[in-house]
Amino acid sequence: MDNMVNIFLFGKKYEVPSNLTIMRAMEYAGYELVRGCGCRNGFCGACATIYRIAGDRELRACLACQTKVEDNMYIATLPFFPLVKQVYDMEKISASEQVMMQLYPEIYACIGCNACTKACTQGLNVMQYIAYAQRGDFASCAEESFDCVMCGVCSTRCPAGISHPQVAMLARRINGKYLAPKCAHLEDRVQEIKDGTFTELIEALMQKPVEEMKELYNTREIEK
Repeated sequence: MDNMVNIFLFGKKYEVPSNLTIMRAMEYAGYELVRGCGCRNGFCGACATIYRIAGDRELRACLACQTKVEDNMYIATLPFFPLVKQVYDMEKISASEQVMMQLYPEIYACIGCNACTKACTQGLNVMQYIAYAQRGDFASCAEESFDCVMCGVCSTRCPAGISHPQVAMLARRINGKYLAPKCAHLEDRVQEIKDGTFTELIEALMQKPVEEMKELYNTREIEK
């Protein structure tokens, strides 16, 4: 086969096509991926992977489903990239700057190195949304971090030990609950569901054949 490259998976050498992603290359080499493979399209963050290229001392992190193999790439995967996830009750916290100080005080130890932004697999300005969180500007933090997939790669580069994705998640929850404008028709629909308005319809749909369900989905009326 043309355009083959050598890669090393957990220290073992394999020859794989150069047009494969790391994830596809692992399967080509015979690995069966039963976890850490998620959506395969860069949206779930489950396939965070570390690697380096022979002759280059820098250790890099990426999403295996998005990153193509390179010649002499040394690859290793981890079960997960650890983050600190604090437990809180959204009904008991407020939209104040103090909530970040209480739950994620490490954000105030940020030294502005920007390593988190450089490492982000989605190209987000991570350091900027942490700055918003520090100031209690949760709406801006929520907007800046909206495309975060919670892979945790940014946190692996942080000398202050900040769990950036969890900080961003808290900001988005605060923004959604306390700051963003309410959506009246959505609240009305949620209440209708709670009242059982659609129970009979849902049960009827569950009895339909799969092909009929697909047709109903493809021809559904889409709200403008």
